[in-house]
Amino acid sequence: MLHLAGRTRMTYHSPTQLPGILRWTPGGRALLFFLAATSIWCLLAEFYHLCSMRTFTFWVLIPSTVAMIGIALTDWTAGDRRLWNAVLIGATGGLLAAVAYDLFRLPWEIGAIDHIGPMWLRLPLFKVFPRFGALILNEPFAPKQTDSQFTLAAHVVGWIYHFSNGITFGVMYMALIGDATRRTWLWGVVIAAGLELAMLFTPYTTFFGIGLTALFVVVTLSAHTVFGIVLGLISRFGDELRVRQPST
Repeated sequence: MLHLAGRTRMTYHSPTQLPGILRWTPGGRALLFFLAATSIWCLLAEFYHLCSMRTFTFWVLIPSTVAMIGIALTDWTAGDRRLWNAVLIGATGGLLAAVAYDLFRLPWEIGAIDHIGPMWLRLPLFKVFPRFGALILNEPFAPKQTDSQFTLAAHVVGWIYHFSNGITFGVMYMALIGDATRRTWLWGVVIAAGLELAMLFTPYTTFFGIGLTALFVVVTLSAHTVFGIVLGLISRFGDELRVRQPST
């Protein structure tokens, strides 16, 4: 960082020799978006009978995740680190947004489990998680099977998959907006709400036996709004920190 005439000027890494597809270019961002999107495509493949969720997980999702991490590490070691920073910021923002999303929904889940509070405060919103795990592990389950009837492995794998969606949504968000310092954080809300609305047009609710009621739509859209707010704010804050820090 150079100090000229009382002002601070940022210095940057020297030009990288990495191909554009491995850098923070439109092509590199498109590739990252594609690789990150395989997390949600994993579920869509099951819904539309393209292949089982288990097959997609092991043959597409996991290799795509490894490739995404490899590209980010390549930029960190041999590039200008813009792509690395964007992946790190997006993944962190997506994970924390997923935690906030679940905390917002927790009262409805507690009400459904303990049968307490008014009926409008009882929604089994976490019931899909062990079912995610069962699909990935190829464990059969009945439509009305209770959470306690799933294996521990199904619960663990299902929650991991759930948080992988949050992380990859964060990466997809960064790939879409490019530079969070030049975009309003409200784009996080718009994109998160758009994803939820799009999901409602898939077989999601019927596949998992969830009643598509007005209450369910309001609560899930509100939860995704929370997700979008946290993702948008953290991404902007993280990108602002990146810009302020000197590069060596």
